Amino acid sequence: MQRIGLRFCRMVGCLLILIGGPSVQALAQPYNTARPWTYWWWMGSAVNEKDITHQLEQFAKAGLGGVHIIPIYGAKGYEQQFIPFLSDRWLAVFSHTVREGKRLGLGVDLTTGTGWPFGGPNVTPEIAAKQWKVENGKLTTTLTKQQVKRAAPGGAGLVVDYFSSEAMQRYLQRFDSTVNQLPDKPRAVYNDSYEAYGANWTTNFLAEFQKRRGYDLNSQLPALLDTTGSEISVRVHQDYHQTLSELLHDGFTATWTNWSRQRGYQSRNQAHGSPGNLIDLYALADIPETESFGSSRFPIPGLRVDENYEVDRFGTPNPLAMKFASSAAHLTGKKLVSSETGTWLADHFKVSLAQIKPQIDELFTSGINHVFYHGTTYSPQVASWPGWLFYASTNYGPSSHSWPHLPLLNQYVERCQSRLQNSQPDNDMLVYFPMHDLWAKPAKSSGGTHQLEVHHVDRWLLQLPFGRLCEQLQKQGFAVDFISDALLKRLTVGRNGVLQSGKATYRVIVVPASTFMPETTLQILSTLAKQGARIIFEKAMPQQVPGYQNWQGRTNELRQLGRSLEKMKNVAVGKDVATALAQSGARRESWAERGLSFIRKKHGDTTQYFVANLSNQFTEDWIALSTAGQSVTSYNPLTGETTPLATRSGKAGQLDVWLRLLPGQSCFLNVVPQQVEQAGRLIQPPSRRPLPEAGAVTLSSPWQIQFGRGRPNVTTTATMPALTSWTTLGDSAAYFSGTARYTTTFDLPANVDLTRSFTLDLGDVREVAEVRLNGQPLGTAWCLPYLVTIPASQLKKQGNRLEVDVTNLSANYMRLYDRQHPEWKRFYDINIVDIRYRPFDASRWEPVPSGLLGPVRMKW
Repeated sequence: MQRIGLRFCRMVGCLLILIGGPSVQALAQPYNTARPWTYWWWMGSAVNEKDITHQLEQFAKAGLGGVHIIPIYGAKGYEQQFIPFLSDRWLAVFSHTVREGKRLGLGVDLTTGTGWPFGGPNVTPEIAAKQWKVENGKLTTTLTKQQVKRAAPGGAGLVVDYFSSEAMQRYLQRFDSTVNQLPDKPRAVYNDSYEAYGANWTTNFLAEFQKRRGYDLNSQLPALLDTTGSEISVRVHQDYHQTLSELLHDGFTATWTNWSRQRGYQSRNQAHGSPGNLIDLYALADIPETESFGSSRFPIPGLRVDENYEVDRFGTPNPLAMKFASSAAHLTGKKLVSSETGTWLADHFKVSLAQIKPQIDELFTSGINHVFYHGTTYSPQVASWPGWLFYASTNYGPSSHSWPHLPLLNQYVERCQSRLQNSQPDNDMLVYFPMHDLWAKPAKSSGGTHQLEVHHVDRWLLQLPFGRLCEQLQKQGFAVDFISDALLKRLTVGRNGVLQSGKATYRVIVVPASTFMPETTLQILSTLAKQGARIIFEKAMPQQVPGYQNWQGRTNELRQLGRSLEKMKNVAVGKDVATALAQSGARRESWAERGLSFIRKKHGDTTQYFVANLSNQFTEDWIALSTAGQSVTSYNPLTGETTPLATRSGKAGQLDVWLRLLPGQSCFLNVVPQQVEQAGRLIQPPSRRPLPEAGAVTLSSPWQIQFGRGRPNVTTTATMPALTSWTTLGDSAAYFSGTARYTTTFDLPANVDLTRSFTLDLGDVREVAEVRLNGQPLGTAWCLPYLVTIPASQLKKQGNRLEVDVTNLSANYMRLYDRQHPEWKRFYDINIVDIRYRPFDASRWEPVPSGLLGPVRMKW
């Protein structure tokens, strides 16, 4: 490992993660959380020790850090090999997995059940999911009768009552007598997103409501059933949802989390979809987990999205939804924030690495630092291609066309997550989430509840002033976290009015335009303001308390508190939130308005930005950093290279830095308080910005193409006068999935300086390109933009030979294979479906463009 000066490490936040070297995480524990982990579906749990070891060794070699086992429905024809969940044989193969994981440095997580949500054969009607109904003028209890979805053998049964602590404790007893008795245990247990449809009640709901809200819900039954939105109806519905939220918090989340910790597990929880305050539910977990489902519509040139993906039906990822999980982690001091990543990016056999990277970059800028691919499927070695596949995933496994190059993505993720996991949040403001305003609106989810899902944030989050304000703040370049009524209680006020929650610090609290706020919450804000905290209320003070009991008296108390708060110098009320933020000292990264996404963090005395260009507005320019410092370095997680950047003094004492970041690219900016010393040598930042590109030439000579490894076997060789998809070369080529070599020769203009480095722009690549120049490897381009650097003196004036090996998707071969071998689709339950959830049929697909499409340009 290259020796790096300790002062340099401290200043630039370096984690000693070098190409090919072990990470700090890997040295500190038996598994590596900086590397991406993966969902690992056990179909029918038809697994065996030999194949488990084989696949884990493949995962470790590819650069994965761990697996998350989810027992699921099985494959037809393998019924005799199905292993019932939690049987003695199942526990034996699970123990083998954990032991092999330790040997290979892979962590192992486990769903506390099969499929989703929690439930199974030990769930009796007494502890099963409930809903309310009206009988003889009174609220009574009935079963939802929901069964576990996608259950594995031994896991079928009723869904458990998530609102009952007693029900959850009885459900978990099944694991106390099985998994908890093993010497080899998982790192963490997991709960999938809340999908207990129609569940809106529990057996003792009325008693809990009376205790928590102070009145008998049956006494206000007409208001509960009222759909006109009358004032009393709104208040009763707020009380109903508040009670449901608290019961979910106490009955499921706290019970399950405490059970996990007592048995030595961490808990990973996808709280979204819940009829409760997501921030509080995420905050209970050791590892809060969000979800990235579908593809975002980034305007990155060349980025493709599947035209068959139904946005209206499934929604798209949204950074604001992701921030509920990361905010909870920041406020409660959790090191890891995970994400189900890459679910349904495109149809099966059509997802490229270039589509995955921007989605991961979006997660990183939203505070996520522990990626779980969604995912890989256990597949026995005897299963012919494409092996066993899960119906809804992006295939990251060994049968995927991406597998040979997946280590490149894994290395990129590891380099990023190493830095993100070992730094502290540096967001300036907390935005209060007005849960009670949402509960005042008609519920649209099943069972008449507000289920806060990540798929369609436009249906709840973006409709609130909270959502509109957060979108505006994000675009303006303010760094924010969200906070709930409950988590406000964690805040303390330090010097200069700095708000603290553990190691996280903030400069201001922003309350979006809100109608309802508990008087207890405004009292907390008043106390913080008296201690010097800066608070901004958008438009006006909240004027109403939520809930029915004594609401007139509590509203008077709220308004009196509000009038007192408005008189404080460190409290602002008005429409111009941005101006108030500037006056409060909140930092603004103005360059975010040019389409650059970022997260700002601290590592020692270094301020660290992760910046991703997920738009098409910026290429290069001076940008003004809000953070003071004397020098800035750029770290490229694709290459592992650190480069000093040109800086200058900007306006109002800001530090300007020259940044070149093309659409699709990302980097870390490390801002240090003084010039950087490396191995005893002072690194001076460049005195001026890099020179612009002086010229470019398009390689217009004919290309020779020769097909190599792939399916079906193609022996065609051809000369292309101009670059085009190889699918135009005949029927065999139109079905080919694999690698083809493109070769050409070229000369350079006579006046080109060969002592400088060059950039090779490959243009449109479908999908991964391994490049060699004059017999020397230049690297592999696998993401947008498809660029490789040509070192100085590697070019000649004449007779340069360029070879580009391009690997495409497997979609074209699947067009043929699905026609010839439809029997490969042999899975129970939902089997294999397309991205619209229709029966999968690739035989009707048109050929997908493949190969080097160019234009290929040499730039200097």
